[in-house]
Order: sequence, then C-alpha cells, then structure tokens
Amino acid sequence: MTRPRVVIAGMGDTGTLTAIALSRHVDVVGISPTDALISGQELGLRLARPDVWAGEYALPYRNYRKLDEVRIIQGRILGADLDRRTVTVDTAAGGTLTEPYDALVIATGVRNGFWRTTDLRSTATVRDDLAAHHRRIAEATSVIVVGGGASAVSAASNIATRFPTIRVDLYFPAKTPLRQHHRRVWTTLRRRLETAGVGLHPGHRAELTGVDTDDIGTGRVRWSTGQPDAEADVIIWAVGASTPNTGWVPAEILDDRGFVTVTPRLQIPDHPEVFAVGDVAATDPLRSSARNRADRLVARNVRAHLAGRRLRSYRPPRRRWGSVIGPQTDGLQVFAPNGRAFRFPAWSVRTVLWPIIVRRGIYRGVRDRPGVWEASPPDED
Repeated sequence: MTRPRVVIAGMGDTGTLTAIALSRHVDVVGISPTDALISGQELGLRLARPDVWAGEYALPYRNYRKLDEVRIIQGRILGADLDRRTVTVDTAAGGTLTEPYDALVIATGVRNGFWRTTDLRSTATVRDDLAAHHRRIAEATSVIVVGGGASAVSAASNIATRFPTIRVDLYFPAKTPLRQHHRRVWTTLRRRLETAGVGLHPGHRAELTGVDTDDIGTGRVRWSTGQPDAEADVIIWAVGASTPNTGWVPAEILDDRGFVTVTPRLQIPDHPEVFAVGDVAATDPLRSSARNRADRLVARNVRAHLAGRRLRSYRPPRRRWGSVIGPQTDGLQVFAPNGRAFRFPAWSVRTVLWPIIVRRGIYRGVRDRPGVWEASPPDED
C-alpha cells in the first residue's frame, strides 16, 4: 500500500523535528532554502563563538539519521493550492516542482534580522556569513545592541564575555528587558551582564524609519524617546521586528498580521489536512509552539488526522522559559516558567546534554560528520 505523503514547508528547528517524528510512519517531503538545518536559536553564541554554535545549531540535513528517508528539496516555495493539495517550489537546482500532499505542515517561521532569513544558501555561504558577522564584532571597539528580548540580552552578554575589551551597551524600550519572561529571569541575568561590563540603558526606543534592521549596522542610533543619539562601530538590531514567511500562503488562512490561523489542534480552519507550527503559527500571543516542542504534538495530530483518530490540543504556557544566553564556559543556565534557574555544569553539557539528551534523545541520532562550519562536500553514501 502507498503511504500517505506529508509535505513540510520549512525545515528549521521545528520543521526538522516534525519530519523526524513523522519519517517512520509516512512519506515525508521537506522544503528548505538551505541544505542544512540553520537554527534561529542562541544569537549571542552565534556571534561570539560561531564555531561552537555551528557544531550544534547548524548541521547539514544528511547528518541526521532519521532524515535518511525524508526527501528534502532545496528551494523557495512559490505558492500552495489548498483545494488541489499541492505546493509549488522554485528549486535551487533550477526549475519548478509541484508537490502533492495528503497533509501539509506549514513551518516556515519568521524573518527577523540577519539571523533568520529565507535566502537560498549553501553550507559554504552560511559558513562565510557566520565568519563575516563574527569578524565585524571582533574588530570593533564598541557594540550597541538594540532590543529588549532574549536575542538582545543574549547578544550583549555573549559579546561582552567573549570580548572584554569591547564596550557593549544594551538599549531597551521598557524599564527592564525580557518582559515576556518571569521577572526573576532579568533579576538573575542583570547581575551577569553588569559583571561582564555591559552598559544597561532602559527607556530607549529606537527610531527605525529608514533603518535596515535585517543587517548589522554601524554609526548612530536615534531614539524616538528623546535621548541623545548613540554611536558605535557595530549595531545589532534585535528589535523583534518579525515578519512571517507566509508570502506563499493563501491570504484567507492568515490573520491580520500575516500569521497562519490555527485551531488548538494546530489545524487550519476549513482545511483540516493543513497544519501550522512554530513562529509562523498564531497559536497564542507568544506564538510559543516552537519553544514548547509542539513538533511532537503536530506530528501526532497529522498521523491521527490521516488515520481518522482523535486529535489533541496545544496548551501554551503563560510565559517564555528556557535558556536565554545559551551555553557558557561555566555551563548552561535554564529558567523554568516561574523564573527559577537551574544549571547544567559545563562537563555535563559536553558529555550528557549535547551527545545524549539532544543528539540521541531529541534528534534521535546525529552522525559525527563535517558540519556547516567546515562546509565540506557531501559524503558519497
């Protein structure tokens, strides 16, 4: 018997995990603008220590054992016909493909600054971009980070820790950053940033008119809140200006901000064979399904829909939680939803967290092959 075909539009963090969960049960086709999983996580580590970041957050799809049976198309999605159940792709190799599906999972995420993009890129291009961004920071004497979310705090903390001679300043619009986390999180991390020498500037809202927030900047930052301009060699825009990657999605299934409307079961109303998960899905005000491992839920619900079984609902948390600044030389600090912190010692990150919990447990097997940082050619097997 022919197995059902599931197309996953977007093979970032959530799309890849969804493909892994489904690969044993259905025929999976994944569509991605890159030939590797390029995570949107841990911006600070990516900028400060790109070689370390790439070793866990930027790996070719061929490295993941459970993707062996998944057909991955590198290309840009042009559109979807929900009535005919097809997706059209402009492939990186040239030409156009029309892919039919029995179920479609929309996991194309958002565009948010230079680190989350839909550009067609090879592993070599990704490596060169990582190196160029790191080099700009390493050669700077001053860095301004603009934004009040986790990416901004992560960037400021990691850069200041990695380059103690660089003056690093964090500007954010409210009295405190991390407003979507429990207040204890900022209380804990503020001490760390101050110890690293980061200048903290509350109440500064940037004037973004005419500013390219999709690139690392330089020069001056103007404030709509009236303070004098600030100037630095490098400006990192982490202002949360997220644009959903839904230009290819029929407008009738989008909300007024362009995100995909979903039911609690992560299905699109009137199209139960179409699902959405991750930052692109309008699940809740925080759009939290990616951070709360809803890839497992959407994979289960896709299988249940195809088999005519009952589906389960997604229950979002009230606050963001997890790591903010990522793994450090002294370990990994993770925050619970109530703001309490617990730490993985550095030795356990190297010997337990990455190899056992992440690579073996979450991704169900990752080959120790060259990654994006090495940008080596694919193996023949």
